[in-house]
Amino acid sequence: MVTRMVTVWLPDWPVVAAGYNGNLPAAVVSANRVVARSAAAAAAGVMIGQRRRQAQRRCPEIELVDHDPARDAREFEPVVRAVAEVSPRLDVIEPGWVSLAARGPAKYFGGDVAVAEHLQHIVAEAGVVVRAGVGVADGRFSSSVAARLSVRHDSPVVVESQQSPSFCAPLPIGWLQTLGESDPEMIDLFTRLGLRRLGDLASLDPADVLGRFGHPGLHAHRLATGIDIRLPSTTDPAPERRLGHTPEDPVAQASAVVFVAKQLADELGQSLAATGRVCTRLVVELETEHGERSERSWYRSTGLNASAMVERVRWQLDAWVNLPRGSEHEITGGVALIRLTPDEVCADVGSQLGLWGGQSEADRQAARTIARLTSITSDEAVTVPVWNGGRLPADRYRWVSASNVDLDERARSVSGADPRSAPTEPWPGAMPAPSPSTVFADPYPAEVLDDAGQLVWVSGRGVVSASPAQFRLMSGGEASGWRPGRTRHIAAWAGPWPIDERWWEPEGHQRLARFQMIIEDAAGGQRGYLIVAEHRRWWVAALYD
Repeated sequence: MVTRMVTVWLPDWPVVAAGYNGNLPAAVVSANRVVARSAAAAAAGVMIGQRRRQAQRRCPEIELVDHDPARDAREFEPVVRAVAEVSPRLDVIEPGWVSLAARGPAKYFGGDVAVAEHLQHIVAEAGVVVRAGVGVADGRFSSSVAARLSVRHDSPVVVESQQSPSFCAPLPIGWLQTLGESDPEMIDLFTRLGLRRLGDLASLDPADVLGRFGHPGLHAHRLATGIDIRLPSTTDPAPERRLGHTPEDPVAQASAVVFVAKQLADELGQSLAATGRVCTRLVVELETEHGERSERSWYRSTGLNASAMVERVRWQLDAWVNLPRGSEHEITGGVALIRLTPDEVCADVGSQLGLWGGQSEADRQAARTIARLTSITSDEAVTVPVWNGGRLPADRYRWVSASNVDLDERARSVSGADPRSAPTEPWPGAMPAPSPSTVFADPYPAEVLDDAGQLVWVSGRGVVSASPAQFRLMSGGEASGWRPGRTRHIAAWAGPWPIDERWWEPEGHQRLARFQMIIEDAAGGQRGYLIVAEHRRWWVAALYD
């Protein structure tokens, strides 16, 4: 049986948490993308997902703020405490979004509509400057959709019992992405296959969906049909599933509490992974030496890994520490108990990666770091490489401002250059594989000699005067592993590959020959180099490792 749920959602909460009301054009940016904007910015044409410069172009007077999840959680704490007065068993999905079971509150207040109106009232009393959306429906997904539609209708949306399938059927398939239940690639695939509505997906046979799209597709199919099987926990979990730590002395520093929480989260994540499970609902309990307690239930449908658990502990602790002085729940002592409880777990079906790779968590973390550095310095101070194409390794990529690069789409450049297009076909006249691991920005001068010690040269037709036998580096020994001026033996070589390009440009014309050479290093081993001959002079352009 699907549980009836109530969802409270505050639109564009990161902007509200940053201190902006709807009358001022403002937006919160993460990885150079708009994640939330005020009503004034929306009226000016700023949209969620727009890039930073696009938003500034649409609204030049807009104020941009960096995304700070800790700030969002801290400012959301009064709302969570207000909703907890209605039902202590609630799930914080993310700052600005909570859900709770509707059965108990509906009986107490006299129906679903009464509960929804009461929640809107108490959220307004908590000092929130935006009107909360409240939705009631069967299952978390349907109630979350109803809460967002509630904001558009400016009144609570209550879906009658057993009507969630018909409620979801005409909705666009993109709701699955909006609520974080499916990734953009899956939604794009659904759309290209003609499944543009949730009802289109729900009409398919579950076995066919599983065979074609795997477990992520089957999960989306269940939600589209109104079947939300993730029931909220209303009983205490078994004691053996709890992981807690009681310090010898109460901990007064937040960093020390987070450090302990990281150890517990790592242990919890490993124990669940050993049984093929992942935690979807985590209860975090903190207690001080004076008996004050902070307990929160954090939920994420895709599961909480160790880093996500630690992040939520940090949010909860930061919100608790920053409560106003004199508050009923003010913390007055050091933390004496830290406990993590996996209140709901599910089978970890893993994720199907693309056949040719795809974005990883490390890629997303790098994008966030680059965006953060850009906001700290300037748009031009941080540069990233983008595919440019060329016959020499140094020409294949160029450095551009990070603000001109779409960090969320694997560095797709504004000018149209796409790093993903690099491997589709070889660049005409480029060096054969493998590519060098290190490309020197300023090539090192060198000499290539034959067995008699005479300088080797390459004719205009690409003919080598003699077989290269000896190599002498003129400078840059720190990069090659030996002192300049010392002669080394060439164990093997290949080439030449001549280049005669841009003959129509007096300043850009270059005529040279490229060689791949294996040269003995100072330790007696061998290393590969890309050597370039130009105007009877030799240069070390790159290193193979």
